[in-house]
Amino acid sequence: MVNSTKLTAASCPVSMNEFPLSKVFHLFEPGPVVLVTTANKGCTNIMTMSWHMMLEFEPPLIGCCVSACNYSFAALRKTRECVIAIPTVELASRVVEIGNCSGHDVDKFEAFGLTPVSAQQVAPPLVAECLANIECRVADTRMVNKYNLFILEAVRAWIDPKHKERRTIHANGDGTFVVDGNTINLKKKMVKWKYLL
Repeated sequence: MVNSTKLTAASCPVSMNEFPLSKVFHLFEPGPVVLVTTANKGCTNIMTMSWHMMLEFEPPLIGCCVSACNYSFAALRKTRECVIAIPTVELASRVVEIGNCSGHDVDKFEAFGLTPVSAQQVAPPLVAECLANIECRVADTRMVNKYNLFILEAVRAWIDPKHKERRTIHANGDGTFVVDGNTINLKKKMVKWKYLL
């Protein structure tokens, strides 16, 4: 049996300050920041996205939020496919700039000097300058109307073994980013999840 301690307002740590609910996402903004490519009616586009999460291992399922006001939303909803490209820190400035303009007005591949590469299983292109690319199809749209949440299934994945930079960027939600740093190896403690190592 687990003992529980009843907390009262007086027993809360005095060093804690209330945090605005509108900024809660700053506390656990997921990462890494990725680029999402779509293709619709002969037009390709790239958007920046940091609101995503892994949902399942095999097949790999990825949840991602795409605002209905984003140009990519309609393409993803209609074609039901995309590529998630994972940029590293040397592309950080371009990644932010991509997220601050609309594909409705700008050919982002051309404007930001990125190279589209044909995917094998989906129409949207890979991004040659990125460390990795994941070809995806929409597996479930039941939460799109209410939450703009698409469930994607990865159908092919690619990684560039010659890409020397491996550090990804992670959004804090306020225009600042954390760059991957030191790696600590705790594999010996992952006894429950050995099959994933």
